Amino acid sequence: MRWGKLTRQLAFVFLGAFCALSATADGGGGGSGEPDDSHSQPGYLQGVAAINEQRWPDAIRLLRAHVRQFDRDADGHNWLAYSYRKAGRLDDAFVHYRRALAIDRSHLGAHEYIGEAYLMANQPDEARKHLQRLAELCGVQCEQYKDLAAAIDRSRVAAAK
Repeated sequence: MRWGKLTRQLAFVFLGAFCALSATADGGGGGSGEPDDSHSQPGYLQGVAAINEQRWPDAIRLLRAHVRQFDRDADGHNWLAYSYRKAGRLDDAFVHYRRALAIDRSHLGAHEYIGEAYLMANQPDEARKHLQRLAELCGVQCEQYKDLAAAIDRSRVAAAK
């Protein structure tokens, strides 16, 4: 019985690691630096796994604890902000997107996602500022630029209706 529990826990950690790598590869992380040791921590891995499962309250709880321990982790703040945004808590999201960008001014994921949060807050001019910053950082062909540009276009079409 004990072996079964340990096996399940290890499988969860490996699944979390896979999800974290997959989410970062899909453009969510986008930090300019290499992941540090904090990204192998269970709270980070489980938080990203909760994001992939759209369990926003769990992701918030796990990632909030993670960034308390690793305050200089731009990816951790970005994912926490993303979770807050998806949960409809824009004020909290902005706090952590700004923190991620204060740590890493070139964080592609944070620029994309804060732009999307500005669209939700009906501030398209602020979103366009982050789109311009993405163009400077990675060009108009990078995934984060394309995603934010598409979100701005959708927002513009919706506002015109």
